[in-house]
Amino acid sequence: MNDTAAARPINYQREIPDVLQAMGSVHRAMDGYGLERGLHHLVQLRASQINRCDYCIKLHTREAIADGETEERLQALADWAERADFSAREAAALAWTEALTRLQPDTELGPLRARLRQHFSDNEIGVLTSTVAMINLWNRIQVSRH
Repeated sequence: MNDTAAARPINYQREIPDVLQAMGSVHRAMDGYGLERGLHHLVQLRASQINRCDYCIKLHTREAIADGETEERLQALADWAERADFSAREAAALAWTEALTRLQPDTELGPLRARLRQHFSDNEIGVLTSTVAMINLWNRIQVSRH
């Protein structure tokens, strides 16, 4: 195999279709817990921005707009902490998203969890955490194709 062929991206749909299908089924299970679609989109898009996953950024932007999100808020998402465009509930979820996506050793998760509990039940925090984990997994699969 030459260097060009060895460097080509993996076709995951062909190589591990059962794994990708299982990952998709996790989303269907999470949707059953009722976390609002708008928040779901913001979390997925913000993690995708941090991870620089162009494919996921485009996908989740289209989905968010289709579900009623405004382009203005989506354009402001990268600077959400400096903007008044986002509710306290959304800001708590976005702070959690950033902490779990960047995984800095000095990040104190306790205060972030306390902030989340002002706006979310533990069940909702579980779904939110799962959403962040899954989008990070999808981002890494997509980024590995670059």
